[in-house]
Amino acid sequence: MAALPPYASTGQKIWYWGFRAICALVFFFLIFPLLVVVPLSFNSLPYFTFTPEMLRFAPGAYSLVNYNDFFTNSDWQNALYNSVRIAPVATLLSVSLGTLAAIGLSQSHVPFRGAIMAVLISPMIVPLIISAAGMYFFYSRIGLQGTYVGVVLAHAALGIPFVIITVTATLVGFDRSLTRAAANLGANPVRTFFKVQAPLILPGVISGGLFAFITSFDEVVVVLFVGSAGQKTLPWQMFTGLREQISPTILAVATILVVISICLLTTVELLRRRSERLRGLSPQ
Repeated sequence: MAALPPYASTGQKIWYWGFRAICALVFFFLIFPLLVVVPLSFNSLPYFTFTPEMLRFAPGAYSLVNYNDFFTNSDWQNALYNSVRIAPVATLLSVSLGTLAAIGLSQSHVPFRGAIMAVLISPMIVPLIISAAGMYFFYSRIGLQGTYVGVVLAHAALGIPFVIITVTATLVGFDRSLTRAAANLGANPVRTFFKVQAPLILPGVISGGLFAFITSFDEVVVVLFVGSAGQKTLPWQMFTGLREQISPTILAVATILVVISICLLTTVELLRRRSERLRGLSPQ
């Protein structure tokens, strides 16, 4: 937002500083849980609260015992293995199908583009519990209930809308004359895509893939419906730990997931800025 001009009225000044105060409160409301979880993950005692020793910053009050339990406990490691086994494959499917759908829908001659787009991004709008219930009944009929393939396809369906939105946004500034020039020079559509179009929309594709990966890695509702004990992912294990046994290891896992999310979102922001520079929307 632009700086407040010196000739601003009293109402404008109130709105200027009031808006910033509201944004600061919302930001604090969103960040405060993270500020609590991270230090609690280093608690040497199996508590979910700050002990008097922690508040005094006593050296013995802080420990890596929760992280050690995460990396040595077989239940947590199996859950991590399942998440790592499911999320990349689901992301690959989301990126492949979402990118093709975005490119197809960007063509002006495609009929009913609005309706098709609404259907494709509906998994992001419809409540997860409804999508999960629908997938459960559908998978039960076709034999995918409780299978690895079923969970991967379900997570891919949840990630496709993010890929479509980011790639579509990247295609807004795409110069169509480049593909026509490549075709005039004898390049077939596949070669044109990989040599001309793909490098320019790559930041949007990677951004969508990162969002799809985060969605799959953190998703718990759908996997509870369509998965089985053999597909227990890390969020599922965290949910089980909260419901059946209050394990402080959950705090360590939550901190690790926060760090991973921050790294991925930072990458998304860097890719967004690179995409703007490539399209000439921001200075070099």
